[in-house]
Amino acid sequence: MDETAIAVLGAGPHGLAAAAHLRRAGEEVRIFGDPMSFWRTMPAGMWLRSNWTATCIAEYDGPLNLDSYIAETGAKVTKPVPLDDFIAYGTWVQSKVAPDVDRRWVTKVAKDGDGFVLTLGDESQLRARRMVVAAGIADFVNRPGVMSGLPRELASHTADHADLSVFKNQEVLVVGGGQSALESAALMSESGADVEVVARAEKINWLHGGKYHRMLGPKLVPLVYAPTDVGPMGLSKIVAKPGLFTALPRSIQDPLAYRAIRPAGAAWLIPRLADVQVGTGIQVTSAKAVGDRVHVELSDGSAREVDHLMFGTGYKVDITRYPFLDPALALQVRTLDGYPLMKPGMESSVPGLHFLGAPGARSFGPLMRFVAGGWYGAESLTRLVRNSRRKTATSGAGRLEPTGDGV
Repeated sequence: MDETAIAVLGAGPHGLAAAAHLRRAGEEVRIFGDPMSFWRTMPAGMWLRSNWTATCIAEYDGPLNLDSYIAETGAKVTKPVPLDDFIAYGTWVQSKVAPDVDRRWVTKVAKDGDGFVLTLGDESQLRARRMVVAAGIADFVNRPGVMSGLPRELASHTADHADLSVFKNQEVLVVGGGQSALESAALMSESGADVEVVARAEKINWLHGGKYHRMLGPKLVPLVYAPTDVGPMGLSKIVAKPGLFTALPRSIQDPLAYRAIRPAGAAWLIPRLADVQVGTGIQVTSAKAVGDRVHVELSDGSAREVDHLMFGTGYKVDITRYPFLDPALALQVRTLDGYPLMKPGMESSVPGLHFLGAPGARSFGPLMRFVAGGWYGAESLTRLVRNSRRKTATSGAGRLEPTGDGV
């Protein structure tokens, strides 16, 4: 059987960050996945909400950042960063850190003694001493129960669409008050659809669009905002240091995490929603098909009959929903509400099994949900791997159990 020291499953921002840092440290790594595949399923015309530094993969200051990409390729990237440009940038990063990416589908990851066996789509197998799961959130789409029984032509999730122009001349009701719901509504409206948005929150939260950055200026901004761009002034600095954030009592972590990632829309969406009716404090109580339309009952007592009902209800992490994760292995992972409980090095309760990205949010804070979380995740993983290898080389001992991590 073919073997490797480390297998990384996923070639999106978090998997590419891991590949970059591990290979710089001289580690033997095999990377599996279709580079930037999740991002290519997003609706055409979208822009990234994160700022310039936070949109960088693997590092915001170094040879893989956006500025380096532009300098080498001559690409012209605007702010906010368009989705197509981000995909092109991610593909460039992949060419630098994982030109040998294996695009074969991984159908199964199972425990095998002190390592793991990956079964690929062609039925070949690979044994890895460490398994790094950076498979993203595509398997975690949160579909409300009210959608059940409705055909996909009448009710869908924002994650289901790569082209929202297909709703031209249709009446669409969008449910949600976050970026995906609001930007999808804007794109459909601009494509000629008649769109309405309802959100259960009492108000729509709008981001400030860099207003405070401009007020503070380049010298003062770093004092209260981190390059990761997650969270408001002050809190941004704490969230950017998972070792510090997770040292806080859970009773403090939870409200701070919510404040950092609560549903919100980018300020540049406001004028684009001028023709879209937005209602707040409203939930969908029921929905049923009526011919080729859908009848929707709302919590304010009103009703709508529309061509399509679209939910921008985000994602809910549950690692047991990863189709490749062997059920027997998944049962060995200690979890809470679907999140693996992890220690430094992004390592789960199963030695050698690591999770990067959103699954790390319970153990390392809300930063893990974003592209910029890949910086910390990859660095922490690499630090553990490097220390473990050094320990083994100098003492002949087994895996070094880390006692701490950088903040």
